[in-house]
Amino acid sequence: MTPIKTEHPYIVKVPGVRGGKPIIAGTRIPIWLLIANWKQGCSPEEILEHYPQLTLAQLYDALSYYYDHPDEIEAQIREHDLSEDELTRLQAQWPPRSST
Repeated sequence: MTPIKTEHPYIVKVPGVRGGKPIIAGTRIPIWLLIANWKQGCSPEEILEHYPQLTLAQLYDALSYYYDHPDEIEAQIREHDLSEDELTRLQAQWPPRSST
């Protein structure tokens, strides 16, 4: 599948990957999951411990995307209704991958 570029350099949407929701380019990591980590109090450095192949620039671009599209990302977070236990489970279920 061909990635659909967004106005953010590290964020793409790929039909058939994570439901076509925004992800970090070259991975399957959804933006909403990174933002859910951040909203639950994880620092950028802590988030990168869970997703070590990401760069700080990619993570900050995810935050920037969130601030440009808060309704979209908030809806995706609500769709998954994450508690801290659920977030931990998802981090284990959706480990970083190097390709879409």
